[in-house]
Amino acid sequence: MNFWENKRVLVTGGAGFLGKFVVCELRRKGCRKIFIPRKKDFDLTASSPIKKLLLKTKPDIILHLAAVVGGIGANRENPGKFFYENIMMGVQLMEQARLFGVGKFVAIGTICSYPKFTKVPFKEKDLWSGYPEETNAPYGLAKKMLLVQAQAYRQQYGFNAIYLLPVNLYGPGDNFSPESSHVIPALIKKCCDAKASGQKSIVVWGTGKATREFLYAEDAARAIVLAAERYDKPEPVNIGAGFEISIKKLVGLIVQLTGFKGQVIWDGSKPDGQPRRCLDTARAKREFNFTAKTNFKNGLKKTIAWYAKQKSPTGASQ
Repeated sequence: MNFWENKRVLVTGGAGFLGKFVVCELRRKGCRKIFIPRKKDFDLTASSPIKKLLLKTKPDIILHLAAVVGGIGANRENPGKFFYENIMMGVQLMEQARLFGVGKFVAIGTICSYPKFTKVPFKEKDLWSGYPEETNAPYGLAKKMLLVQAQAYRQQYGFNAIYLLPVNLYGPGDNFSPESSHVIPALIKKCCDAKASGQKSIVVWGTGKATREFLYAEDAARAIVLAAERYDKPEPVNIGAGFEISIKKLVGLIVQLTGFKGQVIWDGSKPDGQPRRCLDTARAKREFNFTAKTNFKNGLKKTIAWYAKQKSPTGASQ
């Protein structure tokens, strides 16, 4: 029998950027009973709405993707909000899932949980070897507590909770808001908008020396669904593409692909964030046979094309 055929699956954040790809992958796999709670209907930071949600949906599996998140600027401006809402959503939801007898809980963590100076490539065993980069710490630590909770619940209650650590995601449908977007959508927007308006230059935060790893959201969705099917162990699992690129090279690539001809001005007064990011992805390959498929340049082209379409007079956002 198809694993997903008769499963009732609750996907928090299912209407969001990553969530839409996950829901699409679930449907592709034959899942027909998918429930996507909306924030206006169910406040996941409180136990009462969660109880109502679980009574209504009676899920066999919960994929907890919902998060309050943003780039470096948003993290600096909202440390309290990001800590409180992320930790409360996860803690309350996992506790109620246990009490309701949910069969499996898939918690989605973040690469921001890793220590600031983690040796590259990041291995899951390095999670506790230091404190996260300061601008990411409240968010990263809030999400990291879900790993502690998952392992504690497995040990005491036999609750099947797993914990995945995706690297920075990108792709069509990403958040392009200047106030809260991550680096790739922020750069795409700057370059496309500057090109359209004839601007001579764009300003980019930091020095460009920091490095990042990026995973196409469609690949991340495939990894999450595979792990939900096949992985039932307490150890956290990195989800990434296994490559590293400097922000300076990333900017050059996006400038090239968008056709922006102006100058790039680096604002060194702004933070770089974590110095380096690149994951060891061997565990995901070994445990549930996941490897990223999308070529980075091709993924960027698709993301740029999606944004350009939204900006066009006949685009979906007009």
